[in-house]
Amino acid sequence: MKRFSKWFVLFALSLYCLTACDNQDVTIKVDPQNTSTQSDLQPETRGEQNLRLGIGSIITPKEGYSFYRRLVDYLEKQLAMKITVVDRGNYQEFNNLLAAGKLDVAFVCGGPYVEGKDDFHLELLVVPETLEGEKVYYANLIVPYDSPAQKLEDLRGKRFAFTDPQSNSGKLVPTFMLAKAGETPESFFGDVVYTYAHDKSIYAVADNTVDGASVDSLIYEYLIDKSPELLAKVRVLSKSEPYGIPPVVVRPGIPAALREQLRTVLMEMDQNPEGRDILQGMKIQRFTDSDDAAYDTIRQIRAFIQKQSQ
Repeated sequence: MKRFSKWFVLFALSLYCLTACDNQDVTIKVDPQNTSTQSDLQPETRGEQNLRLGIGSIITPKEGYSFYRRLVDYLEKQLAMKITVVDRGNYQEFNNLLAAGKLDVAFVCGGPYVEGKDDFHLELLVVPETLEGEKVYYANLIVPYDSPAQKLEDLRGKRFAFTDPQSNSGKLVPTFMLAKAGETPESFFGDVVYTYAHDKSIYAVADNTVDGASVDSLIYEYLIDKSPELLAKVRVLSKSEPYGIPPVVVRPGIPAALREQLRTVLMEMDQNPEGRDILQGMKIQRFTDSDDAAYDTIRQIRAFIQKQSQ
């Protein structure tokens, strides 16, 4: 049964989710007044004036809620249409909804974008540009601050947190690192859990619930900025090569006019005082164009992992 909250539940519940990590039904809803369950969603029957928007764990959820709520309100005004926010709790369900035409636009990770693009022609809409002007991010391998580990190899037999099975930084990258050494997560770690949110993985490391985790660098930096006391509890063991930043995507078959309207409104946010303030709170400079080729490195590591598993 789905659990609702204003944005994400308290940290205590996040630890509960860790113990139930293999239960795909442990999800966190965005807004109980304006969130749909999967059974409520109907493909292409609602007309273009009711947009279904999927929001995943792009930024630190608890701290970033007010800005995402403001983003939804802003988009409703600019698009002149009602927006229903959906958070299914894991990226596979997002892709299932997008493929079925039950979700129109979504903030996702690079991993599920690549999989959706290859499987059902998921479309790239725009990408966020960081305050530093970058359109890339990294996978941070983190451990408790007092951990003796100095490299990934030191975590053999330990308890490790992944975020989502499709997450690039939260699953694919550490799996790729292990595959290059002829290992799998199952053969290398003593125990693996899924948190389904990068902030939960960070807190699990800080609380010594797990011995390590791989997390989105953008979310890590956002959370450290908001809660600098975490620097005394967590440290970065290593940082990956850069990858294409988590994008905003639209379902295949979305009306061209609506697609262009969405793209224009998002890309012009930084030129609007209200929009610019929302972006600053989300640690985003602006939304801008990108290219599918920016995600080729993710495709390459997926292909390598698949080849090694054969």
